[in-house]
Parts: sequence; structure tokens; C-alpha cells
Amino acid sequence: MLDEPFGALDAMTRAAMQGYLLRLREEFGRTVLFITHDVEEAVLLSDRVYVMAARPGRIRAERRLDLPRPRRATDAGVVAEKAAILDLLHAEMAEAFA
Repeated sequence: MLDEPFGALDAMTRAAMQGYLLRLREEFGRTVLFITHDVEEAVLLSDRVYVMAARPGRIRAERRLDLPRPRRATDAGVVAEKAAILDLLHAEMAEAFA
């Protein structure tokens, strides 16, 4: 379980650590629970993304990402998934502050 492990890193170190995490996951075949507020990071690293609601804390949506690896932020599938997740988050914010 990793709770925002790359949040305080500069862009180059973050990218290197993301690659390292993916290599470890591939090598050992283990499940990684990765918590992040960075939607792009979630899409780049994950096979499944859970979108949380603010209050009370609950799962708002699950997105299964069947995207080929390696992934780049500019890949059409990554862009589409990021947009879909951001739409869910914006809807959640609108409801929370309505």
C-alpha cells in the first residue's frame, strides 16, 4: 500500500519512480494499492481506478483500465480515461457544494 508516495517529487524523479514501481509490479506480480490525487498518475500506473466521494467517504465509481503498456500521457486511451475520471470528480464536487 502506497499513500501518495510520489507527491513531493520533482517531475523527473517522479517519472523514474513510476517506472520503477511498474517494473517491480511486473517482476513480482503483486497487487499494489496506490493512493493518489493525481488523475493522470492513476491512469498511467493502474489497471483499476476507484473514484472516491468526499463525504461520507465512499466509492463513487470504479474504472477498469484495459489499456496497453507502456502508457504515455498523450496516448488516446489515457487521455480519454483521464477525462472520464475528471468528469466524475467534477460531478462529485458539484454535488458536494450544491
